[in-house]
Amino acid sequence: MFKTIAVALSATVLGATALAAGAAQAADLSGAGATFPAPVYAKWAETYKAQTGIGLNYQAIGSGGGIKQITAKTVQFGASDKPLKPEQLDQVGLYQFPTVMGGVVPVMNLPGVNPGQVHLTGALLADIYLGKVTRWNDPRIAGLNKGVKLPNLPITVVHRSDGSGTSFLFTSYLSMKSPEWQSKVGASDSVEWPTGLGGKGNDGVSAFVKQTIGSIGYVEYAYAKQNHAVYALVQNKAGQFPAPTAANFAAAAAGADWNKAPGNYLLLLDQPGAKSWPITGATFILVYKNQDDAAAGQGVLKFFDWAYKNGDAAAAALDYVPMPAAVKALVRKQWAANVKAGGKPVYVSK
Repeated sequence: MFKTIAVALSATVLGATALAAGAAQAADLSGAGATFPAPVYAKWAETYKAQTGIGLNYQAIGSGGGIKQITAKTVQFGASDKPLKPEQLDQVGLYQFPTVMGGVVPVMNLPGVNPGQVHLTGALLADIYLGKVTRWNDPRIAGLNKGVKLPNLPITVVHRSDGSGTSFLFTSYLSMKSPEWQSKVGASDSVEWPTGLGGKGNDGVSAFVKQTIGSIGYVEYAYAKQNHAVYALVQNKAGQFPAPTAANFAAAAAGADWNKAPGNYLLLLDQPGAKSWPITGATFILVYKNQDDAAAGQGVLKFFDWAYKNGDAAAAALDYVPMPAAVKALVRKQWAANVKAGGKPVYVSK
């Protein structure tokens, strides 16, 4: 998956370069970070290049890598599924805004089991990742899945090996559901995993699970869907086991009040509602408040403004949830006030 995305975006850059030669067009854009939104960013980039001739070189290296690269100013924007708190943004001089929302799902390699057939709770997931529940026919799993023929197989845990916003969402959720997880491991984009194998990126975790019988991992739903993975249903705050769908990711975000989220810092985990998927999150773009290159800053915001206006269908087709219109309007107003060069806004959305 990562190689496919990287190749597609590289081709976009090369194509845009050819179109832009001698035409005084804006330069290609550069970004790096989260693998969670990489499929939709690739699709947006493809269409944007076809319409404008401007390419996007996006490196899907994980949220931790994206934060490091934007901090080092080696890219024009960073991307992270782990939102930075207002004080963290201020320390570096960054501003963040959300692009789309999606869900993190547990995926498994269990012969004879269909997608959505296995039910898990947050506490049980935590104990699996703590190494306390080690076989698929363990009484705790069997008790929650009466009538499901669970194989007598050892559980192989798969987790991210890189700094990952997907890991941040997953471990934050486990911390909410398991005091033991909270005290022993905690919530972060990179943790000391008690057990298991590490895969790089959502695609790396998907690949490990696909090739390892008896394994369980966690990925953004678009990767589960594209890889036809067997996923588990996770009990939500209302005690229900909703399907991981765009509608149920949107249900989890229904009560989100972005107007009361300083620095756009907002988590959508374990939200109320019978249909709410419990491991839902937004993904974010990071840019400097004071831009060294006004044209580059303008190019980044112009691309995401275009995506806000034209990218919802592509996002929905990949089972992401577009940001609500009111949130997009809020963010557009923020751009002029928060992203400047020489004291002047680099881009004003119309």
